[in-house]
Amino acid sequence: MLEKMFKLTEKGTNVKTEVIAGLTTFLAMAYILFVNPSILSATGMSFNGVFFATAISSAIATILMGVLANYPVALSAGMGVNAFFTYTVCFGFGYTPEAALAAVFVSGLLFLVISVTGIRKIVINAIPKNMKLAIGAGIGFFIAFIGFANAKIIVASEATFVTLGNFKDPIVLLAVIGLFITVGLVVKKVPAAVFWGLIATSIIGLLMNFAGLAEGLPTLPSKIVSFELDTSTIGIFSKGFGELFSKPSAFMVIFSFLFVDFFDTAGTLVAVGNDIGLVKENGELENVEKALLSDSVGTIVGAGLGTSTVTSFVESGSGVAAGGRTGLTAVTTGVLFILSIFFSPILSVVTSAVTAPALIVVGIFMSQQLKGVEWDDISVAAPAFLTIVTMILTYSISDGIAVGFLFYTVSMIFAGKSKEIVPVIYVLDLIFLIYFITM
Repeated sequence: MLEKMFKLTEKGTNVKTEVIAGLTTFLAMAYILFVNPSILSATGMSFNGVFFATAISSAIATILMGVLANYPVALSAGMGVNAFFTYTVCFGFGYTPEAALAAVFVSGLLFLVISVTGIRKIVINAIPKNMKLAIGAGIGFFIAFIGFANAKIIVASEATFVTLGNFKDPIVLLAVIGLFITVGLVVKKVPAAVFWGLIATSIIGLLMNFAGLAEGLPTLPSKIVSFELDTSTIGIFSKGFGELFSKPSAFMVIFSFLFVDFFDTAGTLVAVGNDIGLVKENGELENVEKALLSDSVGTIVGAGLGTSTVTSFVESGSGVAAGGRTGLTAVTTGVLFILSIFFSPILSVVTSAVTAPALIVVGIFMSQQLKGVEWDDISVAAPAFLTIVTMILTYSISDGIAVGFLFYTVSMIFAGKSKEIVPVIYVLDLIFLIYFITM
C-alpha cells in the first residue's frame, strides 16, 4: 500500500528511511509547538489552547501534503506571521484575537482560490525577487528583536529608546546562556539544533529555579502526559468577522497574511523541490498545485482551530537531508504532531527566556536571505533597506511591506526602469497609500 501510494522505489527510498526522515523533520521544527503558543497567548488566548491548535493543524496539513502532493514537506504555524498576528494585528491595529483569526481564515480561502487557478503565477511574477528577499529577511530581524525584548536582553530607554537589559537578572542570564548554546549547536551543524537548544535552556532554567534565583524561570511540570485537552480556541474565529470588516485596515491585514503565506510556501517548495528533483525542465514544480492546495487548507483549518497562518516549513530540508524523498516523510511528521498533543503539561517549562534563543536563531536563519539582494544597485538597495528597517523600528511587518513597495516604485521610476514595473505593483501601491492615509 505504501509503495503504491508514495512510489517509494521510483523515488529511490524505503519505509525505514522515510520514517527516520519524518522524525528528523519533526525534531527540527518541534520548537514551534512551544514558541507559537508563547507568541499568540500574549493576545489573551489560552496558551494550552494554542498548543493544541498548533499541533492538530500541523498534523492535518502535513499529512495532507504527504498524501495529496507526495512531498516530504511539513507544515505548521509560520514564524514571522505569528508575530505579525500578535504584535501588529492585535497590538498595533487593536483587533481582538477572534478578528485576527477571521483574517487568517479569509486569507486561507483566498490562497485556496489562488491555488486552483492561474492567479498564483501572475502574483509570483509580479513581486520583484529583491523585495521577496528583503521582506523575508526583515521578518527575520523582527522575530529576533521580539526574542531580545521578551527575554529583557533589550529594554526600553527614555534616553536612547532601547538599551541593554540587566545581565544580573536571572531571566536575562538564562536567555543569554541559551543563546550561546543554541548558536553553538547550529554552528556545529547538530541536527534539530534549535529544538535541542530549547531543551538545554529549559533544563538550565529548571536548575536555576531549584536554586531559588528568581520568579519567571521554568518550573517542573506536575506530570508529563495528559489526556485533558484544551480546545478553548476552536471556532472562536467565527465571532470576529464583524469586527474585522468594520475597520479600513482589514484589507491590509488580510493581504499581509496572504502575502507571507504565499511566498513562504513558494520558497520552501522550490528549495525542497530542487533538492529532490521535483523541478521540471520548464521550471515548474511537479504536483505544485496539490502542494499549494494542502498549504491553503492547512491555513483554513488552523484558523478554525485557533492558530495563525499554517505554512510550509523550510526545516523540512532537514528531513530531505536525512533521505526523505516522498510524502511518507511528511505523514510520519504529521503523526508525531498528533502524539505531541498529549504532552502539553511540559509547557510549564517553556518561558519567554527559554523561547528567546529560538526566536533569535530563527531570525538569523531568515536574515540570510539578504545575500540574494542586489545591494550594488541603489534602486534595489533603497527599498530593500527601508523595508527591513521600517519593520523593526515601527514594530510592524505590514508597515515595512507597504513602505518597501512604495519606495520600490519611486526608485525604479527615477532609475529609468519604469517599464520593469508590472501593473499589479501600481495597484498595490494605491492600496498602501490608502492604508497610510486612513490609518
